[in-house]
Amino acid sequence: MNARRLGRSDLTSAKKEQKERENSERLARAIETLDAITKNNDVQKSVRNMIKEVLMALKDDKSGSPSVRAANAISLLDSATQSPQMQSHIRTMLWQVVSTLESIRE
Repeated sequence: MNARRLGRSDLTSAKKEQKERENSERLARAIETLDAITKNNDVQKSVRNMIKEVLMALKDDKSGSPSVRAANAISLLDSATQSPQMQSHIRTMLWQVVSTLESIRE
C-alpha cells in the first residue's frame, strides 16, 4: 500500500511540475507579446503606458501566484480593449494575450 501512495504522490508531483512549467511558458508568451506592443511606436502612447503597467504587474513575483497575476492582468487588459481609439490589430493582439492568460491555472 505504501508503494501505491508513493506512486500517486510522485505522479501528482510530476503533474504539478508540468502545470507550473506550462503556466510559466504561457506567462512568458504573454509578456513577449506585450513587450512587442510597447516597442511599437505606431501604438498610441496611452496604450503603451497602460500595457507597461500590465507588464509590471505580470512580472512582479511578489504580487501573487502566476494565476493571480494573470487574473489581474486580464482585468486591466479587458478595460483597455474597450477604448474606441485603439487600433484594431492591437486590440486583436491584446485579446490573444487575454486568451493565453486565461489558460493559466493553479
